Amino acid sequence: MTVSLPLVFVLGFFAWGAVKFLGVRIWVVVLIALFGFFLSRTFMAPAVESGTRTGVDVINGSHD
Repeated sequence: MTVSLPLVFVLGFFAWGAVKFLGVRIWVVVLIALFGFFLSRTFMAPAVESGTRTGVDVINGSHD
């Protein structure tokens, strides 16, 4: 059985855990999220997207 979770939910879960259990302040999480939006508009976006896909494929065991 295959379970599909959007990456945003997984990252949101980790952000919630960091705030709740590690004491990370909310503004730090918001700042990191805003940096992600900024980064998606730069020349680094294709490299980030490719790395994310490769990482997910490795975790899923479906890499070539």
